[in-house]
Amino acid sequence: MATIFLALGLVLIVEGLVWVLAPSLLEQLLEMLRDLPHSARRQVGALAVVTGLILLWIAHQFGA
Repeated sequence: MATIFLALGLVLIVEGLVWVLAPSLLEQLLEMLRDLPHSARRQVGALAVVTGLILLWIAHQFGA
């Protein structure tokens, strides 16, 4: 359970840093995403999920 809270905390830190350090860049990114068709958004989401799973697997291999 502690690992879940650790992971969620790290995600919130990274997300928050993006909003703090580059809010205008983030707004531009969101506008670009809004213009993408739904299928492309799904592909981006699937890529994010696969990347996350790979990172979790790598962390597990290192003993995390």
